[in-house]
Amino acid sequence: MKRLRQRWQTLRSVARSLRIYYGDRGHRKAMRILYGRFIRRDDLVFDIGAHVGDRIAAFRRLGARVVAVEPQPALVTTLRILYGRDRAVTIEPIALASSPGTLQLQLNLDNPTVATGSHAFVQAAYGAPGWEGEKWTKTIDVPAITVDALIERHGKPAFIKLDVEGLEADVIAGLSYAVPALSFEFTTLLPQVARSCVLHCANLGYARYNAILGEKHSFVHSEWLTSSEIAAWLSSLPLEANSGDIYAIHESGIRNQGSDASNQ
Repeated sequence: MKRLRQRWQTLRSVARSLRIYYGDRGHRKAMRILYGRFIRRDDLVFDIGAHVGDRIAAFRRLGARVVAVEPQPALVTTLRILYGRDRAVTIEPIALASSPGTLQLQLNLDNPTVATGSHAFVQAAYGAPGWEGEKWTKTIDVPAITVDALIERHGKPAFIKLDVEGLEADVIAGLSYAVPALSFEFTTLLPQVARSCVLHCANLGYARYNAILGEKHSFVHSEWLTSSEIAAWLSSLPLEANSGDIYAIHESGIRNQGSDASNQ
């Protein structure tokens, strides 16, 4: 009975996520414009933390080939239903980490898009503003590899999108290849995670940074910032800012960015 109830809970939450992320035409258009800055037709893109796959759809509309990484069984099934027949999409039902092995994934059955391999993230979220009611009530063990290993399997991507709910620094630590551009999610719950990501990116030679807050699709800053400037901006954010994404461009990956990286 408990297992049946959990399955129903998961199906209901996945259906809600599909409505949210696929039901807004304006959302689709904005993503096409945003990612069109970094992705060209036939580029390879890694979607790490693919969730229900709305970013896969955006990348495919741009003509990119996609490797979608998602360890949650229910979401893997969802992705296979949506994209399993698309030869340009490869679904990897694994997690990424700083080293290969096994990762304990904590599941939120009411909100699968915030599953996490970070115990610190779960602890910080309990009772925090904007996270009321979120509960991680089930754990599963999933195989994990590094981003470097993913590159060895599939080739070097033009862009990496990373959204793994508090584990971003661990995942980026497994990247030693400077790909042209990447993005990673940050939360104000764990500001040190984003700072660690910026530091690792800077060490790899990423020179220009910008940010998006929440689920918006326009950049916060009219000019691209240095690593120290984006780190200072992250430190200035109030807890209520909640989350967003940092975009980093390697000098080798600048494609007509310049002053065109302003708000849209």
